[in-house]
Amino acid sequence: MPKARDHGGGLDVAVAAYGGVRADWLDLSTGINPVPYPVGEISGNAWSALPDSGAMDRLLAAARKFWNVPDGADILAANGASAIIAAIPYIGEGSGTVHIETPTYNEHAAAFDASGNWFWAENAAKADTHVYVHPNNPDGRIWDAQNMGGRRLTVIDESFCDVTPTRSHIELAEDQGILVLKSFGKFWGLAGLRLGFAIGAAKTLSPVESLKVPLQEAVDIVRPSLPDLIGPWAVPGPALEIGARALEDVAWAEATRARLAEDAKRLDELVGWTLVGGTDLFRTYEVPDAAAMQDKLARGHVWSRIFPYSKTWIRLGLPAPDRWDQLKAAL
Repeated sequence: MPKARDHGGGLDVAVAAYGGVRADWLDLSTGINPVPYPVGEISGNAWSALPDSGAMDRLLAAARKFWNVPDGADILAANGASAIIAAIPYIGEGSGTVHIETPTYNEHAAAFDASGNWFWAENAAKADTHVYVHPNNPDGRIWDAQNMGGRRLTVIDESFCDVTPTRSHIELAEDQGILVLKSFGKFWGLAGLRLGFAIGAAKTLSPVESLKVPLQEAVDIVRPSLPDLIGPWAVPGPALEIGARALEDVAWAEATRARLAEDAKRLDELVGWTLVGGTDLFRTYEVPDAAAMQDKLARGHVWSRIFPYSKTWIRLGLPAPDRWDQLKAAL
């Protein structure tokens, strides 16, 4: 059985250790918007029929407009950004050298490790593939555009960039070798919907055609593209419908950004800890003993995130509007 990787969430473990029921707990261990987009009514067809091309076309058109995707870039939707991350090491040649600046979101490195065909570059400048989480998780680092490009593949994971759209590198997406990832679950607060996007030039999404080359007249060598790996019907009908509706609702997005910015400032003032960095969806702080602070908060049924590589970093998401008093009491 594969080793479980370090993530936020896992509230069941906290409940088992500290008691109570899930409803008692304030889960601040993830960077998910605590006020999700109101999904509204979902059509019966979205549940009962295979997803059709019209619904996908509407979703992709909404995504193109919302993120200002350049005309020279294509968009691929999938069942969560994590599904795309897991597939990236297998596209095209499916091997090479890779560099990922750490600390960062650990699924990228795990995906390359799992393929068994990639090598970690000792010299970052010589790696043919780079991955940037932008803004970075957990410290909120912003990467300059000058770091991007000039390689066989540069992955720019913008899962947390919707709170700061002016910092996006989406304008680079039409350049061959640039792949921009977008996650729907965090800014819209609908992680359970499982919806994500890969945006890039056609030759980036499909770096080599999926040609079958005869080998000894019996074996084919298949070099898959990202669409091949994601497969048909990668996004369920309800996600197509909700995703399109949310991406078209620009007023909700603007109001949400303003609220999140105010709440991030409120959180900083409430805890009074040294800010390491973060975004308007999560804040990473430095405290004398992160494990002890997590324990203290947990006794007040507030769950936080600490990291195996730091004894002093603790990360908090934002409380829902009616749950701030619980955090204040736990502190």
